Amino acid sequence: MSVTTVPIHPIKKGSLTKIWLGVALIVMAALLLAYTGTQNAVVTGASNEQFLAANADEDGVETTASGLQYKVLKPGEGPSPTATDTALVKYEGTLRDGTVFDANEQTPMPVGGVVPGFSEALQLMQKGGEYRIWIPSDLAYGEASPGEQIPPNSLLIFDVTLLDFISQAQMEELRQQMQAQGAGAGAGAPAAPGQ
Repeated sequence: MSVTTVPIHPIKKGSLTKIWLGVALIVMAALLLAYTGTQNAVVTGASNEQFLAANADEDGVETTASGLQYKVLKPGEGPSPTATDTALVKYEGTLRDGTVFDANEQTPMPVGGVVPGFSEALQLMQKGGEYRIWIPSDLAYGEASPGEQIPPNSLLIFDVTLLDFISQAQMEELRQQMQAQGAGAGAGAPAAPGQ
């Protein structure tokens, strides 16, 4: 019996390197796809707790003791408002899926008269500051829904600019001035017909 040998030709120089580079590129692409898919799942399909845990690792995101998360987009200057102050803010509120549920270019609001997470964030800001805040549902509306646009247990995301704020004493002084002006204007006015 004769054995026929088939000669195996040697691999060309550099071919093995090309194979390993190809394998490395495929592995890197697979890892990138897995990471991207995981991040997308965290954003859209994960629980609020999972989302906040992943978000806490993002660059510049700070987490307070209460669980509120914020990122300073532009620092402000000067003192911060207190819970008794009235703030003038610009804001846009969204849900995790990007749905805008509320926005305002300039509105006054009592710092202590909003949901606890928003109040806490305002007290961290200074005039002119711009923050992105992530409010866990327990610091927002919790199981109660304020309307159809915000489902129960929603994590709320706000972009907030603190335009200005005034103290409770300044607000009371303004109110008294307005009342005095209203009383002064009414004193010289003629009586309404039938009085």
